[in-house]
Amino acid sequence: MLFIFISFALLLSNKCSAISQHCMSDFSIRCYCGEEEYINKQQYVVNCTDTGFTSAEMLQRLPPQTEVLIFTGNNISELPLNILGTQNNSNLRIIDMSNNHIRTIRGKTFHHVLNVERLILNHNEISISSDDPTHHHPRIFSNFENLVELHLTDAFADNSPQGLAADLHDIFVSSDLSQLRKLHLEQNEISQFKDPNVFCDLPNLQDLHLGQNALQGVHFELSCLKHLRFLDLERNLIFSLDEEGLSQLDLFPLRNQNLTIDLSDNPLTCNCDELYSWLKKTKVNVRNKNKLHCRRTLQDISPHCESILYLSPIVFDPIHKNLTLITVLFLALCCSILLNIYSNRVFLRNTFTPALHAVTKKVHYTTIGKPEDPEMEV
Repeated sequence: MLFIFISFALLLSNKCSAISQHCMSDFSIRCYCGEEEYINKQQYVVNCTDTGFTSAEMLQRLPPQTEVLIFTGNNISELPLNILGTQNNSNLRIIDMSNNHIRTIRGKTFHHVLNVERLILNHNEISISSDDPTHHHPRIFSNFENLVELHLTDAFADNSPQGLAADLHDIFVSSDLSQLRKLHLEQNEISQFKDPNVFCDLPNLQDLHLGQNALQGVHFELSCLKHLRFLDLERNLIFSLDEEGLSQLDLFPLRNQNLTIDLSDNPLTCNCDELYSWLKKTKVNVRNKNKLHCRRTLQDISPHCESILYLSPIVFDPIHKNLTLITVLFLALCCSILLNIYSNRVFLRNTFTPALHAVTKKVHYTTIGKPEDPEMEV
């Protein structure tokens, strides 16, 4: 029994030592350093979540075995140069710096991040405006040569959506993110991309997340993305998709690419002829297709008006539309004629009755005066 107790104590001591020996005083007791399961894998994690740091200076002495850095919920408005120091962080694979009130990231902030595959900067206030040279650093991600995932959900300071889209394009061009597979740009108030080729400098992009913005359609180039497999457009301001946008999407099945698109929770209108027809015949996988709803009028704010797929085809078919219109007009004309006849029935009776009697008498007299055929003698 004593042996078991001593063994347990030694094991616990070694574990505690493993947890704390690499978490130096710079990180304070508020951070955790050690092996733990992260994304279904045992990894060495440095976790400083909601620690209230106002400086990121301690990250320059990051333990060299660190594979995952979680530095979130702090108050670091400006990331310093060489934030991770000058050592070679060859083991580092994931950096999460969400929710830190970050406003400025300089071109020389991140170095020695060659093997980082996932960078998360969600829920910050990053300024990348070209109108302010002190904040416009298009090469901020240029050292992430093997970056696979870039998370920028609600990451930017409020400015003009058009300006933000243009500045993002500068970053994609200048940072050479040729290995990027997943890009998250949700909740950034993006309404349009001034340059339609904004994503063409991300040749290996597979998943493009543009949900919860203010886009009104697919007005940007997709054909250049030879590996695209998922396009997220949920909760935008799409009333309908035009023929050009739908043709772009249909290009992927023609190239034997399996494309999935999400159009959920957009204010689609019920007179969207092209979208209705496209949904019926497209080989693109439309996520939650049966849950797509539309509004009869723009003033209708009900979130679930009518399911597009269950609307009558007559609503959309131009031939049926014309036949329906002709039928309605014909019935209206008939009703108008009948109503006019009924309203003028006295006048019509007084006018046509004498003429009718005259015709009848003439026929009668003609019949009386006609000689009978002589009888045939047998």
